[in-house]
Amino acid sequence: MPNTISAQTKTTIIGSSHAATPSTSSQDAIGAFVKIVCRSSALLAFCLFVAVAQAADESPLGKKLDSFSLPDWHGNQRTLAEFEKSPVLVLAFMGTECPLARIYAPRLQEMSAEFGSQGAAFVAVCSNTQDSVSEIGQFARSYKLQFPVIKDLNNELADRLGAQRTPEVFVLDRDRVVRYWGRIDDQYGFQTGAGYARPRLARRDLAEAVSELLAGKEVSQPITKADGCLIGRVKKATPHGDVTYSNQIARILQKRCVECHRPGEVAPFALTSFDEVVGWADMIQEVTSDGRMPPWFANPAHGNFSNDARLTDDEKQAINTWVANGCPQGDASDLPEPRQFVEGWQIGKPDQVIYMADEAYPVPAEGVVEYTYFTVDPGWTEDKWVSASECRPGDRAVVHHIIVFVVKDGQDSNFRNGSGLGGYAPGNQADICPEGTAMFVPAGSKLRFQMHYTPNGTPREDRSCIGVKFVDAKAVKRKMHGGICGTLSFAIPPGDDDYRVAADKRFTRDTLLYSLTPHLHLRGKSFRYELEYADGHREILLDVPRWDFNWQLNYIFSEPKLAPKGSRLHCMASFDNSAENLANPDPTATVRFGDQTWEEMMFGFYRAVDPHEDLSVASQPVDESDDNGGE
Repeated sequence: MPNTISAQTKTTIIGSSHAATPSTSSQDAIGAFVKIVCRSSALLAFCLFVAVAQAADESPLGKKLDSFSLPDWHGNQRTLAEFEKSPVLVLAFMGTECPLARIYAPRLQEMSAEFGSQGAAFVAVCSNTQDSVSEIGQFARSYKLQFPVIKDLNNELADRLGAQRTPEVFVLDRDRVVRYWGRIDDQYGFQTGAGYARPRLARRDLAEAVSELLAGKEVSQPITKADGCLIGRVKKATPHGDVTYSNQIARILQKRCVECHRPGEVAPFALTSFDEVVGWADMIQEVTSDGRMPPWFANPAHGNFSNDARLTDDEKQAINTWVANGCPQGDASDLPEPRQFVEGWQIGKPDQVIYMADEAYPVPAEGVVEYTYFTVDPGWTEDKWVSASECRPGDRAVVHHIIVFVVKDGQDSNFRNGSGLGGYAPGNQADICPEGTAMFVPAGSKLRFQMHYTPNGTPREDRSCIGVKFVDAKAVKRKMHGGICGTLSFAIPPGDDDYRVAADKRFTRDTLLYSLTPHLHLRGKSFRYELEYADGHREILLDVPRWDFNWQLNYIFSEPKLAPKGSRLHCMASFDNSAENLANPDPTATVRFGDQTWEEMMFGFYRAVDPHEDLSVASQPVDESDDNGGE
């Protein structure tokens, strides 16, 4: 679909001369919606990674809305007629738990104030079946929305206008003919399933459309692509079929999704009950069919990993069948027992908890927050063996990732000079060393927190921490090393959509690899680890054909991989510095190495041990190097 489509002059009336009356069952449902924990994660991270471009023949441009009568969150009936004096009316379809909708809510309020003095009116329309009136009210209060926020019963208004996503806006002229349809602006969105947040917006699409209509002009760009979450529509088909929520779907979600999609965790909504799940059914089907959820980016043709999060083909088919059959609930007696999770620390009670700072760090409501660093002295006056670590975000709603590095006494506090002690990203939380292994931290070391925040529409505060468990040196047989294969020497040309960077390192002793963690920034496109043996044979250890900066995943081998002495680890990455990469901060720049997201990195991290090491032998000293025999 082209970026713009000329405004249509044909007018088609949509709607009726009388207000739609909700059924009794719908009215009862309004008071019975299950309360869902709203945990908006500005990872832009999460399973709502989707973009839609509707076909031109489905365009609502030129269609006329003649009426609506729907309740707001106060219980008052709001009608189209009450806005008759407004020369422009903006209908913004929103969802209380959609990450993009939460980011854009404050921006809509700003625009309402900006254009309200000129007579334009704004209305937020909540059509999701899973959004109860009380949740809509909480949403309106949280974002201090001063314009009407209405509940679209049975998604009647969404159906009449053809709204599909949240946020998605329709701008109507004085005659209530649709003259603009699409996104609010171009700063936040999704591309091939990956979320992006530009440092600054290039075009205020909604504001431009409203300004042009108020000035009596035609809208210059009447259609844009709206990114966001599918509206959770009321299921109109009679549920049927053998695949039900109770006998199959609940089990799949428990196994694959609820680790994050439960109250108090990183995902923006829970998937722990039928009422919660059915409203997200279409979205679940979309992201699982496309492989965007659960987050897992390794090519299945290479490597076996214990934390592989992919759905099986049978699981995907079950979800597709269930949605196609109207999402039957089934017999409650078929439900599995609720999955039990370890409450609190996943590693158990830590021996010590170290916070990133004495006071919380303020995270703004919107914009791009560059990497923030905090150096902390944990007070370790003697050598420490760490058997487990766990990073815990102070505010999961805005913490994109945490990496904690060890900075030895007298060493420059730069992560490239230190080894990793622990980290956090959605889906990755605790680092637990295999029995008999541990991470060595010499006396006098400090900890350096690398914090990456993603604003979510409201000002927040964060004070993240790391918890560690120690083990007696006598119980340690092998030291767990952290290694890096990467390079600082590259310059990505402007506009290059497939720039290749490679690095390698030779193992000077046998090395047993436990995990791999690739790291690139916003221009990252793909990443691959290969192991070259002494005879020249090369084996692909990990292939990530589609890099997604929103998910900093650690790939843990099902069985540790031996890299023999003399073998060489190759890391290869590609970068997209073109304008086609919507996450690209500046396609005109030559991009070099740097810590900030508008710069680039090319690192292949790994965890490994020396399989021949035996620290229980008194004569064998501890290797205090940060790497495991690499050069």
